[in-house]
Amino acid sequence: MINRYTRPAMGHIWTLANKFEIWKEIEVLACEAQAELGQAGITKEEAAWIREHAGFTVERIDEIEKVTNHDVIAFTTNMAECIDADVPEGQEKPSRWVHYGMTSSDLGDTALSYQITQAIDIILDDIKQLGETCKRRAFEFQETLCVGRTHGIHAEPMTFGMKFGSWAWALKRAQVRMEQAREVAATGAISGAVGTYSSIDSFVEEYVCEKMGLTPDPLSTQVLARDRHAQVMCALAVCASTLESIAMQVRLLQQSDVIEAEEPFTKGQKGSSAMPHKRNPITAERVCGLSRVVKSNAQVALDNVALWFERDISHSGAERVALADSFTALDYMFGKMQWMLDGLRTYPAKMEQNLWRTRGLIFSSKVLLALVQTGITREDAYVIVQRNAMAVWEDIQNAVDGPTYRERLEADPDAKLSAEQLDAIFDPWAFLTRKDAVFERLQELEF
Repeated sequence: MINRYTRPAMGHIWTLANKFEIWKEIEVLACEAQAELGQAGITKEEAAWIREHAGFTVERIDEIEKVTNHDVIAFTTNMAECIDADVPEGQEKPSRWVHYGMTSSDLGDTALSYQITQAIDIILDDIKQLGETCKRRAFEFQETLCVGRTHGIHAEPMTFGMKFGSWAWALKRAQVRMEQAREVAATGAISGAVGTYSSIDSFVEEYVCEKMGLTPDPLSTQVLARDRHAQVMCALAVCASTLESIAMQVRLLQQSDVIEAEEPFTKGQKGSSAMPHKRNPITAERVCGLSRVVKSNAQVALDNVALWFERDISHSGAERVALADSFTALDYMFGKMQWMLDGLRTYPAKMEQNLWRTRGLIFSSKVLLALVQTGITREDAYVIVQRNAMAVWEDIQNAVDGPTYRERLEADPDAKLSAEQLDAIFDPWAFLTRKDAVFERLQELEF
């Protein structure tokens, strides 16, 4: 992922320096496990020497890999150089125990699992922060009237706090999915070629995994099955879709014809090089765009599940790009969404104005029920309600100053409703007498 969309903590996880540091720790732990087991010949003193002297440099590994064309061999070669540098001439080299009985996937896959857990932990923190922000702002707007829209068309009154509340619940579901994905991903495998432990005892795998906070895979062939990684990437993709959905709502709310809310517009910010009046939802649009990257990468992970027999490396290059980019992009998206929703500018007066833009049409469902209660059939009531509604709709569409919906009903002899009934019907709060149930549930939500 390019630096423009990379935050430091997440970016560090996917650096070569961090990956090689994890590789080093796994190799050292494996040596310590072998010494503890006492079967291979390595002594505890040699394991302690390896722990103290193990090292690497990214530059030296790159230099060696240009010759070996094998990153693991380049790493272990450089690590051996560091371990043996201070060994007196003529003494046996402790580095001979590094990578003993292991295969490249034992190192690479176990380390990748650890990297994934590191990255998921950051995403979980992101989710928690944004979820708590949405919950807080939901109660801030619990009593703020706005119109609800279905198909983009005015439907019935609601409160603006319900929007934030629905986002909070969506983020809670994202949290649960990410926690489940972390559990599936937190798996290591040090089982040798084709996973038979032919040259290494399973104790080494158990020892290393315990120290790394991982669970040994029960049967790993030579690689960890990529359905684990696919679950992670799908969880990231759904999470990105959730952020996209929220960002799209902000974009819709910021339209000039709506303008009920807008993302922050900071001092000195410019909206357009040609049109100085513009305040565009560029951050929300950026989130929507980056979500496409994360969602597309989920397909890469799904394609990586099917490998030849016990392993091939068709997945390797693809996941090195896709995993890092998805985690990095999603973390960046969360940063922008936190900034956006915490500082979202809202315009309650505009919400109130928009509520009445359709001249009372949003009360049609209450009119329908009231007419049914007078004793006529639902079908006959529907005809009366729609007939008057379409007349108002036609006026609005043609910018004609005509009667309101209530005024048309009052003039219709078939709409036998009293003034008191119409007063009750055309009260927007009549739709919201049970809304507190929603907020009572939200009060119990915890991240």
